[in-house]
Amino acid sequence: MADALPLAGVTVLDLSTVGPASRCSHILADYGATVVKVGAPPSRGGVQIEPPFFSYGAGRGTKRARIDLKAPAGKAAFLALAAGADVVIESFRPGVADRLGIGYEAVRAVSPAIVYCSTSGYGQTGPYAAWAGHDVNYLALGGYLACSTPRADGGPPLPGATVADGAGGGMHAALAILAALFRRQARGAGAYLDVAVAEGVLALMALHVDEHLATGAAPGPGSNVLTGRYACYDSYQARDGKWLAVGAIEAAFFANLCRALDREDLIPHQMDDARQDEIRAAFRAAFRARDRDDWVAELGPRDTCVAPAYAVGELAADPHLRARRVFAEARHPTRGRFRQLAPVLAGSDRTTTSRDVPDTGATDTVALLRAAGLAADEIERLRQDGVVA
Repeated sequence: MADALPLAGVTVLDLSTVGPASRCSHILADYGATVVKVGAPPSRGGVQIEPPFFSYGAGRGTKRARIDLKAPAGKAAFLALAAGADVVIESFRPGVADRLGIGYEAVRAVSPAIVYCSTSGYGQTGPYAAWAGHDVNYLALGGYLACSTPRADGGPPLPGATVADGAGGGMHAALAILAALFRRQARGAGAYLDVAVAEGVLALMALHVDEHLATGAAPGPGSNVLTGRYACYDSYQARDGKWLAVGAIEAAFFANLCRALDREDLIPHQMDDARQDEIRAAFRAAFRARDRDDWVAELGPRDTCVAPAYAVGELAADPHLRARRVFAEARHPTRGRFRQLAPVLAGSDRTTTSRDVPDTGATDTVALLRAAGLAADEIERLRQDGVVA
C-alpha cells in the first residue's frame, strides 16, 4: 500500500523535533513520503526537545539522522542528504538556518528544485519575527481566543487542542508544500515557503476577520450564531452530567430538534434575540430529563445536528470511529504494542491496522549518508569525531 500513496518516492528532511514542522512532516509521512528527521547527536543535543514516544504518530514512516550541524563536516553531510531530497522543513528562529549554512540558498545550490519550508510563529520578516511563542500566543494574536466563550473571570479560555500548531502551522505547511511540489512537477521550479503559524490562524478565522474588514463589525462571544448568540448552537448537560453539542443552525434541523424535545412552540423563534433565554432554558430542562447517550441514540439519526461531547477516553471507544478505522496498533521495539490514531486524513492508508514504529534512540545515519554517496571511511571518521551518530 505504501507505494500506492500519493507522496511515495518523495523524500523530506525535517530539522524539527516538535511543533508545527513536526506536525507537517507527520502528515507528509502518512501520505507516503520518506521523512528523515535530522537532529543533533545525543552528546551535542543541548536543549533540544525529544517528544514522548507516542507523539506525532510515534514516528511512523520516518527515519532518523543524527548530525552536528554546527560542525563544518556536519553541514557538508547534511547538504549531501539535501542534494537527494525533494523537501526540507526547518523551524529555527528566522536567520538561524542561514547562519548554520543550511538555509534555502545553500540547499538550492546543491538541489535547485528543492521545496524549502521555514515554519515560524510570526514569519521570517516583520516586527514580531524574532519573538518566541507557542500555540496560545498565535491563537491570541489571530483573534481566536477573543471569539471563544470567556472564562468566569472574563478572560479568554485556553483551547482544548493545539489548533495553531496543528492547523495554523502543520496543515498550513503541508498544504503549501503539496502545492509547491505540484508546481515543481509542472514547471520544474522549486520554492521557498515562509509559513507563519499566526497567519495560518488568520486563515482559520477568515469568516470573522473578513466580516470585520468588510462591515466594521466586531465579532466576539455572542456576536453571531457561531459564537453563542443563539440557543440552536450551544452545549447542554444531560441527566448523567455529560454534555451534548447542538449545532441546529438550519431552520429544518432546528424544527426537527424542537419536535423531538416536544417544544414545537419554539420553532418560529429560532433567531428571535428576545427569546433566546427562554429557548435555552427549555432546552436545558429537556436535556436534563435523560442521559446523554440516550439522547444521542434518539436524536443523532433524526437530522437534529446533535452529537456527544466526548472526553478523550470515550471517543477511543466510539463505534462509528472504530468502524471508520481511525485507530490502529503500533509495534515499538522497546515499548511493545499500543494503540494510536491511524492516518486519518483522506487519501492516507487506513487499511493497515498494525504498524511498526521506530525507536527514537536508534538512527539510520550511516545508511542514509552511504546512500547519499559518502564513502564508508568518511562516514566512520565523522562518527569517530562525534559529528554524526
